[in-house]
Amino acid sequence: MSEHHEHRLRHLVTPHSHDSSDKVDGPLESSARGMRALWVSLAVLGVTAAAQAGIVVLSGSVALLGDTVHNAADALTAVPLGVAFVLGRRAASRRFTYGYGRAEDLAGIVIVLTIAASAAFAGWTAVNRLLDPRDMDHVGVVAAAAVVGFLGNEWVARYRIRVGRRIGSAALVADGLHARTDGLTSLAVLLGAAGAAVGWRYADPIVGLAITAAILLMLRDAAGEVLRRVMDAVDPALLGRAEDALRQVRGVREVGELRMRWIGHRLRAEVAVVVDADLTVREAHDIAVDAEHALLHAVPKLTAALVHADPAPPTDGPDPHLALAHHMT
Repeated sequence: MSEHHEHRLRHLVTPHSHDSSDKVDGPLESSARGMRALWVSLAVLGVTAAAQAGIVVLSGSVALLGDTVHNAADALTAVPLGVAFVLGRRAASRRFTYGYGRAEDLAGIVIVLTIAASAAFAGWTAVNRLLDPRDMDHVGVVAAAAVVGFLGNEWVARYRIRVGRRIGSAALVADGLHARTDGLTSLAVLLGAAGAAVGWRYADPIVGLAITAAILLMLRDAAGEVLRRVMDAVDPALLGRAEDALRQVRGVREVGELRMRWIGHRLRAEVAVVVDADLTVREAHDIAVDAEHALLHAVPKLTAALVHADPAPPTDGPDPHLALAHHMT
């Protein structure tokens, strides 16, 4: 038995995991984690927004109103993301040959648009109140609501970002950033309440404008996160990690073109490896399988890889890809 086949036999009978040190969840488990994060955060933010809405009616605070609307919008962004997670579980079809994971990226765009809309509403409300200032009632209650808003949003932000990074979901991370800025703007409402307590009527609308600015900063970060994913951007460190793993595979002489892309929260790869030109088709295929196996171990969240084995070009012979040369850009 060859050393190659002995290695594969030992792999089959030895308990092991395709998880790297950075644990990789299976696709269904990842979707389940994402859905659980959405439902839990939806409940927490729903309770937070409802409590704040009641205090807005009593106090008339425009800063708290902007924060409440933003909290409600943050909670509702769980709906399109939840739909995307459900769609992502569907099997690939003849029309959608890569599956439905891209629905998650579309949900990320919806989240970014929702953040932009909440910024516009908060800004309009603050400017309107700046032109027509009013006294704030129940200042102490408003301050208490701001603290509640911060605690609820910060907990949700940590939860969403942690799960989003764990499963590789840019949309869920963006939603977590949304919640985090909500928490910070809730603290800003405290400043408005403090200003109202000392009789400064313009404190509330000015803090409302500060909230708008904070939302816009968060919008920039969330949009960058989502747009990078839509444009198939990956961390260059992942490419280096993959190349290092491929070079360790017996039979791989060189690593050629390597590409990766996210489809939802699943990562796929395409790579060409150079092997000896005198190998049989089966031997070259075995090396390609071992190369894919090495990638699955080395790259977190990678679920599939297409490995193409190229014969090493002879020093005095034609390029094996010469027939494709006129198609190259």
